[in-house]
Amino acid sequence: MNSVMVTRTAETQWQAVSDGRIVGHGDVSNRSDGRLFVSIDVWQDTVFVRLASAMLADLPTPLHTLVGAADLDLKARWEQVGFTVGRREREYVVPTTPGVTRFGTMPPPADVEVLPGAEADPVRLRALDRAIREEVEAAVGWRTMPAEVVPNPGGSMPVVDLAKYAVAVRNGRYVGLVRVVPIRRRARIGLIAVLADHQRHGAGRALLAHALGSMHRDGIASAWAEVDESNTAGVALFEGAGARRTGGYLEMVRS
Repeated sequence: MNSVMVTRTAETQWQAVSDGRIVGHGDVSNRSDGRLFVSIDVWQDTVFVRLASAMLADLPTPLHTLVGAADLDLKARWEQVGFTVGRREREYVVPTTPGVTRFGTMPPPADVEVLPGAEADPVRLRALDRAIREEVEAAVGWRTMPAEVVPNPGGSMPVVDLAKYAVAVRNGRYVGLVRVVPIRRRARIGLIAVLADHQRHGAGRALLAHALGSMHRDGIASAWAEVDESNTAGVALFEGAGARRTGGYLEMVRS
């Protein structure tokens, strides 16, 4: 290949040109939690380093990118320009049919009740959300959460549609929540979390069972979710529900 010229064509976009032809482009997106994610699409592998080097020279660190867990070639390319693996996510698909989920014959704990979000107290729900976020930040740090989970520096919960939520109530206290986003005949379980001092009492299982049961009644055949590989409780919860692992991805970071 002849010389490659890389140009920043917009605030968030770069373009690689050789012999008058576009041979690759890159872009950066600023996620709602402040993390910068870069991506590169090239037609010829030799252009990757040239394009990546130009982008990295223009951008502040830390920078992040997502790579399919099975895409070892792309992982190696990002490692070549200084990225390392920060998080490993597993992707699961879980059926909603009660008999298949293994929850159909398992009643919820006697001291745990699950409320649909529309029946929950918005003030108490926001307080629960804030408490969970504070616990995560104090333990592993909110930066370890998936990019899609929006942070709340102001402390107020951006509940747009309460119908997407369900709340676990244990002995009268709001202790956990689940958020589900329906997408045609499949739904995404975006977040399931329980306060630390109420874990291992069945609240997480009750939330997941409620969410899957609601989806089944609405005609949704399956749900998908991502679980951090280091979250052993989350992995056990979904695999215990009959979830099937379908893949995963790596979040790579350059500090």
